Amino acid sequence: MKIVRFVTSEGYAAWGSRWDGSTAELINGDIFGSWHETGVRVGVASFLPVIQPAAVLCIGLNYRGHARETGFDLPQYPALFMKNPGAVTGHGADIVIPDCCADRPEVDYEAELGVVIKTPARDVSETRALDHVLGYTCANDVSARQWQKHAGAGQWVRGKSFDTFCPLGPVLTLAKAIPDPQDLAICCRLNGEVVQDSHTSDMVFSVAQIISYLSQSTTLLAGTLILTGTPEGVGYTRKPPRYLGPGDRVAVEVEGIGTLENGIRAQKN
Repeated sequence: MKIVRFVTSEGYAAWGSRWDGSTAELINGDIFGSWHETGVRVGVASFLPVIQPAAVLCIGLNYRGHARETGFDLPQYPALFMKNPGAVTGHGADIVIPDCCADRPEVDYEAELGVVIKTPARDVSETRALDHVLGYTCANDVSARQWQKHAGAGQWVRGKSFDTFCPLGPVLTLAKAIPDPQDLAICCRLNGEVVQDSHTSDMVFSVAQIISYLSQSTTLLAGTLILTGTPEGVGYTRKPPRYLGPGDRVAVEVEGIGTLENGIRAQKN
């Protein structure tokens, strides 16, 4: 089953299922607990991020192809960084290039498989890790490379946490529908051209390994979003580099989930 979070044609936020392109069936209850479909269909005016995450934990250099293109060795352990939960935005919303990046934007795309934690996870084994997953979504780990590399005092968080720099959606595919998250095609298209084309089997650390690792002596709260890394083809490794600019459209597609699409615009003061 696929779940959407959206603004109805009447103007209120709602959860829904069975989105048909224009309407969805309303859901009552808590998707992290008890919920049910109502049988009532309403219009979908716009999409919200599939969740408002409790935390956004991100794994870097987690595709072998991406590690090769950047010239880094494969990591011995998952490379963890974070994004501000306030950076999330939904399918169809614009990614905004902030004014503080205007002189040297270098804003890049990163197609990723997003994982949403359903129940608190602490010290879980790899064999039980996927039991804590509510579902999976398409994500774009948008990154301002100048801030990531040079303006953040060596930390990645700032360059990846600007408002709108974490698009999610369009749907959350429940975990039962994806028995093996390491068997999914993933791609990114920029203005219709494929720029990333890979498979989650190329991950260095599997989803189960990541959850188990992150939960060591650490509670992953319900609603935690984990971004599992991006494959090769990112803009800054290209010759010449290819960054996002106003008027562009970027789409992230993950097999079994759908296509997350966002436009790009400059911030307006």
